[in-house]
Amino acid sequence: MTTTQSTAAQTTRAWLDIDLGALVRNGAALARHAGVPLVPMVKADAYGLGAVACARALEALDPHGFGVATVTEAEELRAAGIARRVFVFSPLLPADFAAARAARVIPTLGDPAAIAAWGQGGGGAWHLAIDTGMHRAGIRWDAIGQVADLVRAHPPEGAFTHFHSAERNDGSWQTQEDRFRAALAVLPAMPRYLHAQNSAGIVRRSPSPWSFVRPGVFLYGVGSADGAGLYPEPVVHLRARVLELHDLQDGDTVSYSATWRSVGARRVATLGVGYADGYRRALGNRGAALLHGVRTTVAGVVTMDMTMIDVTDIPCALGDVVTLIGRDGEQLISVEDVATVADFMSPYEVLTGLRQRLPRLYRESVI
Repeated sequence: MTTTQSTAAQTTRAWLDIDLGALVRNGAALARHAGVPLVPMVKADAYGLGAVACARALEALDPHGFGVATVTEAEELRAAGIARRVFVFSPLLPADFAAARAARVIPTLGDPAAIAAWGQGGGGAWHLAIDTGMHRAGIRWDAIGQVADLVRAHPPEGAFTHFHSAERNDGSWQTQEDRFRAALAVLPAMPRYLHAQNSAGIVRRSPSPWSFVRPGVFLYGVGSADGAGLYPEPVVHLRARVLELHDLQDGDTVSYSATWRSVGARRVATLGVGYADGYRRALGNRGAALLHGVRTTVAGVVTMDMTMIDVTDIPCALGDVVTLIGRDGEQLISVEDVATVADFMSPYEVLTGLRQRLPRLYRESVI
């Protein structure tokens, strides 16, 4: 989400530079690779980067539609003037159906009672969720017969499954795809649209055998399959200003619990970003930072609103810009790098954990 502040006011402390050009290029690369239309996932506020701004940029790719997780997320897109098809990829209860219809969304249903309620309540396009091993949502692939009569009475426009480990070389996505095909063969009629591939699934297979594909994290700059040969450009860049500088003597400590101790004379810079912004506390003494294209390290525990870095060997002045995620010159700290250092978090957690206190500045190029 953007604010009404000027760009100068937004960059006095910490902010996100979001490269919409890189976002669109990542999507275009996936579309070329898949050979079918995209349904970009813009759920969770486009993985923390701003659903409306990202959806508007991705319109350049003429996507089949957009994917969200809740009706409220769909309503945000509609309020912003996004008219393209919107799919809700989390199960909905019948209590949500009126709002779903008002927002003109396409629900994904797998529970027999929900399917019946949707059809009896006026119907409309919906997609059948088929569980092929994720065991999170949808009707089991080997239980399709239980909903055959419902599907016959209320035919779905589409059917889909979701891969749980497409990034792995363990054969699981092939097994899930076989189960999906077997389930489709049991349906009374073949739906118009069939889909299965998430980011890792798209990268691993070209061209796609399905109607469209559902990219997510790859769009936002995170690679999703080892050895696949298709890599995204970085999209999000977390910047913070140097607010203070401190010259330390031998033995001086930094931050809570005094976990960082100066060996000889050192200099540290205080940055205006902390874990309340989504820069995780676990990055204390482990995280990296880029200043004038030079890599350095976090000094001490990351605090709620401030983070300290060692700038002993780097020219540094008040107001200088430090990069904690993203590119500065030839150096890059990727989302995956941060996730690994922060107690082996998921890159998804890093992105979606970037808090709204950080202004989002949308640019065509930030490099």
